[in-house]
This record gives sequence, structure tokens and C-alpha cells, in this order.
Amino acid sequence: MARKTPVSQKIFNSAIGWGIALLLFFPILWTFLTSFKPEPIAVATPPVFFDFDWTLRNYADVQRQRNYFDHFVNSVILSIGSTLLGLLIAIPAAWAMAFVHGRRTKDLLMWMLSTKMMPAVGVLVPIYLIFRDLGLIDSRLGLTIVLTLINLPIIIWMLYTYFREIPGEILEAARMDGATMWAELVHVLTPMAIPGIASTFLLNVILAWNEAFWTLNLTVNDAAPLTKFIASFSSPQGLFYAKLSAASTLAIAPILALGWFSQKQLVRGLTFGAVK
Repeated sequence: MARKTPVSQKIFNSAIGWGIALLLFFPILWTFLTSFKPEPIAVATPPVFFDFDWTLRNYADVQRQRNYFDHFVNSVILSIGSTLLGLLIAIPAAWAMAFVHGRRTKDLLMWMLSTKMMPAVGVLVPIYLIFRDLGLIDSRLGLTIVLTLINLPIIIWMLYTYFREIPGEILEAARMDGATMWAELVHVLTPMAIPGIASTFLLNVILAWNEAFWTLNLTVNDAAPLTKFIASFSSPQGLFYAKLSAASTLAIAPILALGWFSQKQLVRGLTFGAVK
């Protein structure tokens, strides 16, 4: 019979959980509060928490200086486009690795994952030169390709994990009924792995939305997403913390809302296959 957890232990675990959650949430709260402060109050020492004259001027200045909507549209197109392209490549790749297993499959998966450990700055120059020659600098197409490639190992790894939990006998039965490889992939495997595919989609949209290194180095204006929008408020004249906080709040608000409303699906997909 399983032992009951003491009440004191439950209280302690809850306190630890709430403490970690508040610690992680505090930078977001501080950024939000700072976005409503006048600039002198934003840099005041000691810091001012709630006792100040709230203002929307920073948001008006941010919108007047840079068009938020254009950057927002670029972020949506780049994050969703790169994720869909990544899924289009990763689903067949993960299917092959999960159900046509070879001796080197695990080595191949580890090699793909190891590419995420390479510093991005190490390949910036060759990628920049290639993109310059192909005319892909400051283009949505070029940045979509880059975001797809940098997140592709994670997409394949996640889908491979989900696919391995699907009984191979189901696919064998489909083959015996005359299903082609395409029919097996589209009509049998994909519908069964919808929770895993959905969570992979959500996670990689978030990763693409938050990507800053490549967006700052490969865009100027036309394809600039919200990460570039934030960086534009750091100038040689200094950091304007209130305006920077307003820009940051506008940039993270959509992805925070997405994460909040899809958290159940995200957690369900991330734990899919963790316990047999």
C-alpha cells in the first residue's frame, strides 16, 4: 500500500513550487510595471514598485517610433511558417527512424541533437555570405529557412519519441490492408500522434518567436520580427528602460497568451510517451 504524504511535506512542496513560480514570473511583472512608468521613475534608486503616476505614453512613443503591427505580422509568419515547414520535413524523418529502425538510428539522432550545441556565431559569417549572394538578407523566406533548420533537431526528436509509443502492429495491419507508405503516414500515423504533433507545433512556435540571434543579424526592416522591434529601443544615446519595457511587453504578450490558453495541450503533449 502506498504511503500517504504527510501534510507538512505537501505544504513544503507547495511553498517551494510557488516560490519558484514567483521567482520566474517576477521579471515579467517588473517589465510590465516599468512599461507604465515615466522614464525618470523607471531608473529610480531605490526602485519604485506601485507608487507612481501610471502612464500610457511609453506605448504611444513606441508605436510612433516603430510600427508594432508590421513586426507582429512578421513574427507570426516566421514562427508559424518555420514550424509548419519543420513538421513537413520532420514527420517523415521521425516515421522512418521510429519504424524503419537501423543500427545507426540512435547515432544519427544524437548527431542531429549535437548540432544544437554549436555556437550560432560560429556559422554566422558563412550563412550571411550565402544569404547575401542569394538575395535572402532581410527576407521572410531566408529567415524562415534558418528558423526551420535550427529547430529541426528538436522537432524530429520530439516526434520520434511520440511515434515510438505507437504500436508498430497498427501500421503493419494497415500495410496488410494495402495501405501505401503515404496513406500509412497521413491516414494512420498522423491522426494517432495528433497530441504529440500539436505540442511539438506549440513549442517550436514559441522557440521561433523568441529567437533573437538570427533575427538581429539577418534582418534590417522588411522581415524584422518583434525581437528586432525590442532591440531597436537600445540606442547610442542609451537605454530608455520605460520604452524598452513597453516594447518588450508588446512583444511577449501574444506568446504568453498562446502559452496560457494552450498549456493543457502543451503539457499533455510533452508528457505523451513519458510513461508507458
